[in-house]
This record gives sequence, C-alpha cells and structure tokens, in this order.
Amino acid sequence: MPIHPFWIIAIIVVVLIIFGPGRLPELGAGVGKAMREFRKATSELTNEVTQATQPTPPAAAPTPPPPAPPAPTESAPAQGSESASPTNR
Repeated sequence: MPIHPFWIIAIIVVVLIIFGPGRLPELGAGVGKAMREFRKATSELTNEVTQATQPTPPAAAPTPPPPAPPAPTESAPAQGSESASPTNR
C-alpha cells in the first residue's frame, strides 16, 4: 500500500510544529547517525552469521607421504625373442 503524498506533507507539518524549524537540522543529524549505526550493526551481524555458517577447514594434520613406487623386478624375456631358448630352425 503506497503512502499518499498528503500523509507525507501532514507528517512534515506536525514535525515542524512540534520541534520548530531551528531544531530540524539537529533532528536530521540524529536520524542520519541512527541509520548509520543501524546499517553498521546489521552488516556486522550478517558477517558473524555468515562466518559461523561456513564450514571450518580441518586442522592441519600431517599428511602421510605418498606410497613408494614398486621395486623393479626382473622379467623373463618375451617369447619369440632370440635370447629366449636356443632352438634349431
């Protein structure tokens, strides 16, 4: 529901009657400071909640060394090679 311009003017007139034109700058400065403090508190709270909901990385545990490569083994020569077994052809 939008605010009708008449109500805005009525609120301004009432504020002028109650506080007077001399105190309006002080009133505006107070409202500005309050808004800044509210934004600051809101952003701090948002940051705290965001940090609390993020998972924390696990503690830096020493990682085990990678497994050593297998030791080379002697393999039998492949069949069909000249050094396999002496056969007469």
